[in-house]
Amino acid sequence: MNSLKQGWFSELDTSLWPGQCFSLQCDELLYHQRSKYQDVLVFNNKVFGNVLVLDGRIQCTEFDEHSYQEMIAFLPLNAHPNPEKVLIIGGGDGGVAREVAKHPSVKQVVQCEIDEDVVKVSKLYLPGMAKGFDNEKLHLHIGDGFEFLKNHQNEFDVIITDSSDPEGPAESLFQDSFYELMKNALRPNGIVCCQGETFWLFRDLIHKIVSFAGNIFPSVSYAQTQIPTYPTGCIGFVLCSLEQNKKLSEPVHVFDEKTVKEMELKYYNSDIHKASFVMPTSFQQTLDNSSPNYRR
Repeated sequence: MNSLKQGWFSELDTSLWPGQCFSLQCDELLYHQRSKYQDVLVFNNKVFGNVLVLDGRIQCTEFDEHSYQEMIAFLPLNAHPNPEKVLIIGGGDGGVAREVAKHPSVKQVVQCEIDEDVVKVSKLYLPGMAKGFDNEKLHLHIGDGFEFLKNHQNEFDVIITDSSDPEGPAESLFQDSFYELMKNALRPNGIVCCQGETFWLFRDLIHKIVSFAGNIFPSVSYAQTQIPTYPTGCIGFVLCSLEQNKKLSEPVHVFDEKTVKEMELKYYNSDIHKASFVMPTSFQQTLDNSSPNYRR
């Protein structure tokens, strides 16, 4: 549920984040239509730039998108020794593809996005992110990620799931059956990285995901990033590896200042990589109690 009244967009969702509401001033309404799968809204805010909203929930803004896109991409890519072939599930705005294609080891990027309208709208109103679709490394497939994985086994070094929240089109991406499919689609020592919600509101869900992921993968971890326009101002990532006792918090590929500048990174660096796995005490206790395969 969302409200667009008197020049303001309000993110009203009593089911996912009860008792709170985040609002942004709508300086110009750019697009509002219903796709086959969801309500798609784009508006401009003078501070945050163009804002993409799906089913009443903010997906990205031009102002802070880099903190999410860079982290969900480079946390798994830089934990893998040689990530040549990468699958992105979701990510219809193109931002994750933009970042993944920057990595020098990556030779091929396959993206599976269920909603073609999101891709089209992003190309029109979020060109800074949607330029990821123009990279020659990328092959875009329009379809359901869950079904796509059923037909691809032992194929990818890294799988990144950039999903919306666990209701609507993305609901199946938060289930153990989906993690099983991702595991089967990985090459030896492969890594997955999935949008993992925020601990402030989804502690029980995160505990559940880390628990069943730990029954599927020999190494599981959790990291988080700051992003002002997501609920509570931060969001997390569930990372899983097929490698035993894998410390995903230790980057294999270390980016020096020169590399960070050349790749035009605004948030990610090797120090942030390590620090993002450090959790507040109560969060850490939940993770430690989730699975014996959880790795700090």
